[in-house]
Amino acid sequence: MSTCSLRFFIAGLLLAAQFALVVQAGENLWVYARGTDTRPKGTYEAKLNYIARLDRDSGSYAFHDIRPEIEYGFTDKFTMSAALMIFRHDFSGIEEGNNPVHETQEANGGSVGQTSVGGYEIKMKYNILSPYKDFIGLSIGFAYERRNKYRLDGAHIDQESFVPQIFLQKNFLDDTLSFAFMGKMEFERRVTPGVLEEEIALDVALGVSYRVAPRWFVGAEIRSQSDYLCVEENGVPEPGVACSEFDLFDWQIGRQFQNGNYIGPSIHYAEQKWFATLGILYQFAGGGANDPNNGSFQKKGRNFDEHEKYHIGFHLGYNW
Repeated sequence: MSTCSLRFFIAGLLLAAQFALVVQAGENLWVYARGTDTRPKGTYEAKLNYIARLDRDSGSYAFHDIRPEIEYGFTDKFTMSAALMIFRHDFSGIEEGNNPVHETQEANGGSVGQTSVGGYEIKMKYNILSPYKDFIGLSIGFAYERRNKYRLDGAHIDQESFVPQIFLQKNFLDDTLSFAFMGKMEFERRVTPGVLEEEIALDVALGVSYRVAPRWFVGAEIRSQSDYLCVEENGVPEPGVACSEFDLFDWQIGRQFQNGNYIGPSIHYAEQKWFATLGILYQFAGGGANDPNNGSFQKKGRNFDEHEKYHIGFHLGYNW
């Protein structure tokens, strides 16, 4: 990580710590996985979600994804939230072939360091079964994202995402041991000059957490993310490649473009009014469609054009 990126990372943690003193949270026990809980009717939760995605096996790379979020319980079972996306990109020395990051780096004189508003996200969640009262907890959700910055390199884009979600949770040992599963399918349409990408992405996360002492939880999480698409340039799709489509009467999942798989520990602390969670994930496996038309960049059985070596997640919240 570069010195500039390290300073930004530390500043982000300090900002989050200050934020925790004035805002409150629901319980996020992991970096990515989520349980089935919704907010009680008429209550609010303010959160600061911060994930640093670090290193690409060449040069220096850091992407800081910061999302201040506000959530409200319309009923005991139905919650909505809105979040702003703030992106910070710092990278240099990324070797040729790892695109679009290398191309953006070279177009900016060999390095990139920029902070920008990346877009916004609106989410809703409805609880069907409770993990505390029923055999298993079940909730469903839906999210809408609008982005004007690409998460990989910070380039300008025009992207909409429609994201149905499912949440499962099972508790044991008087609710001290929790297992949670989150699955979502992202339908993304991304436009840059002369280029159209219609992408279907799958993102699943499984977490386990155990309360080791009052207010303290330790856990672990495994996450897998993959997408299915082809790139269409000037109206011409990649030759011989099945594209994803999700128009009303034209729906199909295309060729898998990439996948990344992560695992790591988490620790969570919760007071009555606020919580904090820290987790670190490591990419242990990944891949992609290595062919002349796509340029997926892989080394040592991992993917480094869409994914990073490490994800460090820090969540803080306050509720009232």
